[in-house]
Amino acid sequence: MKEKFVDVLGSKMRYVEEGEGDPILFLHGNPTSSYLWRNIIPHCSRLGRCIAPDLIGMGGSDKPDLEYSFLDHYHYIESFIEALDLKNVTLVIHDWGSALGFYYAMQHEENVKGIAFMEGIIAPVKSWKEFPSKARLMFKLFRTPVIGWFLLGRLNFFITKIMPMSIVRKMTREEMARYQRPFQKSKDRVPIWRWPNEIPIEGKPKGVQNIVEAYNNWLQKTELPKLLLFAKPGALIRKKGVAWCESHMKNLTTVDVGAGIHYIQEDQPDKIGEELAKWIQGKK
Repeated sequence: MKEKFVDVLGSKMRYVEEGEGDPILFLHGNPTSSYLWRNIIPHCSRLGRCIAPDLIGMGGSDKPDLEYSFLDHYHYIESFIEALDLKNVTLVIHDWGSALGFYYAMQHEENVKGIAFMEGIIAPVKSWKEFPSKARLMFKLFRTPVIGWFLLGRLNFFITKIMPMSIVRKMTREEMARYQRPFQKSKDRVPIWRWPNEIPIEGKPKGVQNIVEAYNNWLQKTELPKLLLFAKPGALIRKKGVAWCESHMKNLTTVDVGAGIHYIQEDQPDKIGEELAKWIQGKK
């Protein structure tokens, strides 16, 4: 895959690209980068122009002085799409990349060909009781100002602890090093710290709550082709979440890719890639 850079809102955003044709845009979440898609893109590169950016402040993209709120990231992604003049886009989205992708698709439906999502943010969290029990206390601490920054900003807890816990297989040292590389200094970890504080839980933060509610309603109405790739047991989209999607979303295909928790691209890359390619071919 070719490594490229593009100027977006005065900063350089890094992305990798492979293939030709209509764009297939891969969006990652926290605390990952385009590296997450390295074993999936090869399955799809014959079907379109596969593009995977590093979100601003993450991966090899620049680290401007931002709050790194959801809307900060969204403005950069929307401007990234404009900068590359991407038309007729197929979105492949995960984690916070799903929220960014859903929000973009809601506002630019005429420019979106379809949406493939996995372990995505499909609705606000109504109560902490709905949050996975094993992660509940941890994420409450992440959202506590001083303790949260100590864990995520100083100790780099999300990459060193949360990520390995959310993958079934054992990651190699080289793989972990690739994910850790962009966040060597504490000041570089602001995006990692901010993301857990943006999760809409019990109505807070209000701005993100409103955004997720809006695209959740839109997802129940739009006829755009959708593919849900889910793993077992999953984390964000478990059995009940799959059932909700199947009963509320139109034009949806669901595929069980096998064992996985949250970073399912690390556990089931070939299955995800094969099913994604099959779905893309089917809607051509």
